[in-house]
Parts: sequence; structure tokens; C-alpha cells
Amino acid sequence: MASHRKSRTPGTRVAGIRTPALATAALTSVALLSQTADAAPVDDGKPSLEEVEKKVGDLYRQAESATEKYNAAKEKTAKQRERADTLLDDVAKRTQKLNDAREELGSYAAAQYRTGAGVPDTATFLLADSPQDFFDSSRLMDRMTGRQKEAVDDYVTQQSETMKKRQEATESLATLTETQNDLKTAKATVQRKLADARELMSKLTAEEKARLAAIERKKQEEAARKAAELAQQQAERQQAERQQAQEDAQQDGGGRGGTTGSTGSTATPPASSDAGYATKADKALAFARGQIGKPYVWGATGPGSYDCSGLTQAAWKAAGVALPRTTYDQVKAGTTVPLAQAQPGDLVFFYDDITHVGLYIGNGKMIHAPKPGTFVREESVYYDGEASIHSVVRPA
Repeated sequence: MASHRKSRTPGTRVAGIRTPALATAALTSVALLSQTADAAPVDDGKPSLEEVEKKVGDLYRQAESATEKYNAAKEKTAKQRERADTLLDDVAKRTQKLNDAREELGSYAAAQYRTGAGVPDTATFLLADSPQDFFDSSRLMDRMTGRQKEAVDDYVTQQSETMKKRQEATESLATLTETQNDLKTAKATVQRKLADARELMSKLTAEEKARLAAIERKKQEEAARKAAELAQQQAERQQAERQQAQEDAQQDGGGRGGTTGSTGSTATPPASSDAGYATKADKALAFARGQIGKPYVWGATGPGSYDCSGLTQAAWKAAGVALPRTTYDQVKAGTTVPLAQAQPGDLVFFYDDITHVGLYIGNGKMIHAPKPGTFVREESVYYDGEASIHSVVRPA
């Protein structure tokens, strides 16, 4: 007799246990969810933290570049304003002299008119579009006294010089207007770049800011390590130079005594023994150390705040050395030396467009005004990576 029991629905064994179909479906769903969780995050269009960091860094460097352009335009504007004011003062004085000469000629014209000569040549001369042409084409000079001739000569001279100076003043004012526009453009660019950087930072969460700070600490640790390596290399080089100098001195002394075959030439002292430069550099560094803790403010030259080139200019001014205002000009104001031979007081420039500068203090470190939102501080010359270093210049 056939069995009336229903056949059992085949299940699935999991770890040796037979499970019903419903449980199998549930386990499959869990597995799918797990796979989804392990998959790469969906791109939501939001930049990564690394991208934000790079973008903010780029904006700060662009702001620094615009700051140096602002500094250059500001300096140029000041010089052009001074020149324009000088020219305008000169024009005013020459105009007064021209008026005096005209009055004197006018008195001669009035005297000629009173004698019944009609409209005198002198008056026609004064009213002519080109008094010089009239003077050249007439016989006015033949009929003038010595004093009248002198008055005419003076008038012509004053008129020519006044017209020339007026033209110079007009051109100078036009140039001044152009540089003032450049100044406004650079200022607006700085403000826009800094505003963009602040906006990007404001969108970060507390966790992202903490991660960004950790990334920055790691960069600082690497920069410190590179600075220590540079300091070691420089110390070894200086030791080798001192040893070589001693050996050369001994050989030179032996040569003079007739006991060796020395040529008698004296050794060239190493650059690090330049006492004159070291004295000036000490003064520049003492000034720079006194500014540590003061805020970076773009376009500032002290005493309460500085931008990067404003700090280096002020530091070397304290040592009696006049540096130009901008990084673009400071990099040309001295002798370029290898980083391995950098001495305290040297200027360290950064980036291909030479938009940042610091004052080398030795041991792979410098004093600089980094960027907006920071303060003057000591830091490794590798603070933004080895590739960012452009050159080292000895300014005195």
C-alpha cells in the first residue's frame, strides 16, 4: 500500500545541517549584503580628503603668488606716484615761469600798441598757434631791443620745456593708473583664493579635520627627518673642509721650511669662515627670531605682521643690507649656492614660480612666515617636500 506522507522538500546543508529553503534564502541575502559592504564606496562626487588637502595647498600657493604680484605692483605704484607728483610740481613751477614771460612780452605789445603801431608783431607772436614758427618766419627780432630779445628767448624756452614736462606728467599718470589697476587685480585675486581655501576647509567634518591634522604631522615628521639628514651632511662637509685646511696649512708650512716640495701656495679658506658675512647674518637671524609668533598677513612688512618676503627684507635690513621687496627680485640679490653649502642667513626660495622664501638658520631649518592663518616660526626647509625647494641665495 502506497504511503500517504508528502515528500519532504529538499533543503540545503550548511555546516552539516539540513536547512529549509526559506533559511537558505535568508543566508543568501546576508551574503549579498556582506559583499556589498566590502565593495568599493560609491563615488558621491565629494572630493577625497587628500584632494581637499592638495586643493587647499594649491590655493594658498596661488594666493602667495598673487601676494608677490601685489607687492610688486604696490612698490611700483608708490614709485610712479612719487614721479608723477614730482613732474606735476615741476609743471606748476614751469607754468608760472611761462606766465611771467608772457606777461613781460605782453607789456611790450601794449607799449607798441600805444605808439599807434596797430596790432603789434609781439601780440601776433603771443597769439600764434606756434610762436616759434612765427618767430622764425618774421623779422620781429630785428626790431627788438636786447631786453625784448631776451624776453622772447625766455618765453620760447619756458613754453617748450613746459609742454615737454606736461607730456611726461600725462604719460606718468597713465602708467600710474595702469599699475593701480594691476594692484587692485592682484588684491582681488589674493582675497578670492583665500576665501576659496577657507570655504573648502569649512566643509570638512571634525573627523576629517583630525585626519588632515594627522597627515600634516606625518609630513612634519618626514620634513624633520630630512632636515636632520641635511644637518649631518653639512656637519660632515664642514669637518672635511677644516681637516683639509689643516693639512694644506701643514704642507704649506713645510714647504717654506724647505723640507717638502710644496709650491708654497696658501689654502683658500672655506666659505663658512667668512666672518664678515657671518656677522651680518647673525644680526638678520636675531631680528627674525624676535618676530617668531607674529602673524602672517599678506602684503605686510612689519613690525606687527609679515608676509614671507616682508620678513626676509626686514631681517636683512636690520643687518644693514637692503633687499628688494618681492621674492622675484630677492632671488637675484646675491649669489646662488647649493643647498648642501647653505649657511645661516641665506635665503631659501621655494616653488618653480619663486613665490615663497625663508631665512636659513642651519641644521636644515629656517625661519619663515608660512601662509595666512599661521605665524612666523622655525621649520624644516623640507616643510613642503624636497621638490618644492627652488634655490638658495647668499644676499651679502
